[in-house]
Amino acid sequence: MSSSKVSLKLLIDTKAHKVLFAEAGKDFVDFLFNILSLPVGTVVRLLGNTSMIGSLGNLYESVENLNETYMQSNQSKETLLKPQAPSSSAQVALLLTDEVSTVKKVYKCGSCHRYIADEPRAICPNCRYTMSTEMTWVKPNVDNNASSSEGGGYVKGVVTYMIKDDLVVTPMSTISGITMLNKCNITNISALEEKVVTFGMGEGLKLLKAALVSKEVLTSIFLDEKVAEKVAKPV
Repeated sequence: MSSSKVSLKLLIDTKAHKVLFAEAGKDFVDFLFNILSLPVGTVVRLLGNTSMIGSLGNLYESVENLNETYMQSNQSKETLLKPQAPSSSAQVALLLTDEVSTVKKVYKCGSCHRYIADEPRAICPNCRYTMSTEMTWVKPNVDNNASSSEGGGYVKGVVTYMIKDDLVVTPMSTISGITMLNKCNITNISALEEKVVTFGMGEGLKLLKAALVSKEVLTSIFLDEKVAEKVAKPV
């Protein structure tokens, strides 16, 4: 499991008992954006079959329980149960589990070198041999022209980002902060409180689950136990 942790600065409305927004750097925003690249099978596996809202957990369990004899000869249950994230997200510091960032495996047949596959039981379309010879996958390099502060990932690290309670992400600025307070009808500044929190794998899993069912994601993780309990209960 990943041991990566990042710090967030929360702005809390103590009167409304709500997180208005968080200030965060590149690492946290990269993590949020990387969620969009996760295959559905990976999301279900991370959250667990029984805790999934809706029926996707049942679908995942059906594949788990299905005997391999019912699968096509060139298919494997593993490709559905443990799908690999796109290689473009390989350099993002994930906070969920190391399983998501496993090295991609590709295969070729022993006769031709024209085709590759990500499943060792695939059949070469040219010579019809099984493509079972494993090849070495080379991850894309970070752009040599990128500054050390960028370090790969999705967004640049030269600014601070504002993440609202419903996970709307925008570059942070004085004007955006004031606009946010106005939209929330904040008139009593003394009711606002800053709080620095640590965000790691546990919080990452909570965020992933809350993001599927709630508009009060940050509040449910860091502040409101009632909201968190509501999110945790499957329908």
